[in-house]
Amino acid sequence: MPLKIAMIGAGSVGFTRRLLQDLLTVPEFAETHFAMMDINERNLSMVRQLCERDIQANNLPATVTATLDRREAIQDADYVICMIRQGGLEAFQLDIDIPLKYGVDQCVGDTICAGGLMYAQRTIPVLLDICKDIRELAKPGAIFLNYSNPMAMNTWACNKYGGVKTIGLCHGVQHGHEQIAACIELWARQEGLIGEEETVTLKDVDIICAGINHQTWYIKVQWRGMDMIPRMLQLFENHPEYRETEKVRIDVIRRFGYFTTESNGHFSEYVPWYRKRTDEIGQWIDLSSWINGETGGYLRVCTEGRNWFETDFPNWLQDEPPVFSPENRSLEHGSYIIEGLETGRAYRGHFNIVNEGHITNLPNGCVIEIPGYVDKNGINMPVVGDLPLACAATCSASVRMQEMGMEAAVQGDVMLLKQAMLHDPLVAAVCNPEEIWQMTDEMLVAQSEWLPNYRPEDIAAAHTRLQDHEAHGTRVKLIQTEGAARLHTRTVEELALDKEARETAKTSDKGKFGTN
Repeated sequence: MPLKIAMIGAGSVGFTRRLLQDLLTVPEFAETHFAMMDINERNLSMVRQLCERDIQANNLPATVTATLDRREAIQDADYVICMIRQGGLEAFQLDIDIPLKYGVDQCVGDTICAGGLMYAQRTIPVLLDICKDIRELAKPGAIFLNYSNPMAMNTWACNKYGGVKTIGLCHGVQHGHEQIAACIELWARQEGLIGEEETVTLKDVDIICAGINHQTWYIKVQWRGMDMIPRMLQLFENHPEYRETEKVRIDVIRRFGYFTTESNGHFSEYVPWYRKRTDEIGQWIDLSSWINGETGGYLRVCTEGRNWFETDFPNWLQDEPPVFSPENRSLEHGSYIIEGLETGRAYRGHFNIVNEGHITNLPNGCVIEIPGYVDKNGINMPVVGDLPLACAATCSASVRMQEMGMEAAVQGDVMLLKQAMLHDPLVAAVCNPEEIWQMTDEMLVAQSEWLPNYRPEDIAAAHTRLQDHEAHGTRVKLIQTEGAARLHTRTVEELALDKEARETAKTSDKGKFGTN
């Protein structure tokens, strides 16, 4: 029987098309049925039309259905892939704008920090409902592949409370791997170790990367049998682009000795050192691409992308369809995992799974990101052992905060959410406890329509506290700011004049056209 793959949140045009194309590159999957579901009927319809056009252009028998009914999509599915953004860009805007009033300046706000914690409160209840549907309706043993952020908290909740085997997938490791290969290539050419026309590819550079999602560390890097870890700082400082765009990550190499996966802007909001003083943020970021540290940068490009897609859709249908071929297949893990499980062709990637002694100096039960192997025998995760102590310390601080945030979402516990905010590295570096309490109340009230896990009386109490502070003059002082480095969200007319911006709008990975 052909595979049935349910894609939840399929109105995400770039991601849905990219995964479908990757899967249909596998010959054995030519007859796959894709059951696409989204709550946005218009976007879902546009994505379905594009995907059907792509399938027909490649002369494949694969089929697509689109539905607003999640249970219908999941019925008899072999695999369920999730890419939802609960609350959409409206809630995302609140994740960025409300913390700014308290001095918390985020580039992305979807992993930890104030934005990531609230994103988890909105998303985890929906994911647990999806898990319930999978248990009741999908094929026995169906695997849940989650791409939705905040990755660690979401995957943790699904595995602990959802009753479904859930694997979290992210492309940060691959992109950092590409950067390392580029640095080695430049250095090797300068040293006369390779010719002017020779290249260094990902296959040439062996890595082991381990940690937690978006805070994963390249603890082993080898090229031609040489240990490149001691050279990592030299390699990145030598690169003419990265020494300007990756100042945070280079500084972390200087302090820790290890390179980390996530982009300059992403990583800067996970630690307490680089975004806590507004007048210092500029020295750590670069505005040539949002991903290098722009305030609210990901919100901006997602907003531009949505507006462009909705406006320019007829032209997308007229574009040349993509060719489904091995050389056009992306580095996203999802298709390779399914290929390994179904065909037995072995695949090695980095996946987010529950720690069961795999990283020995992080808590068991938390969600970690480590190398894994997939074949007919399943998804197999080796023991990594200890992380270097500084790397483990940074991850541990986030893990305990993630645990509180995850439990707060499951239980609808306001106090636990506030305690998670209190222990977030950047929020704690910027705000005092009373500011954190008030900020959390404000975010709960503003996002209440997406928080069915919180009792109405608890939201009402938060609203009353805010009013009482206002009435009695005890409300903490707010900041009137757009952030240290916020750029204008371009109109559709402005995007029409910028080819690179239009291409970014079409891609599933908004960092692809930056330095990642």
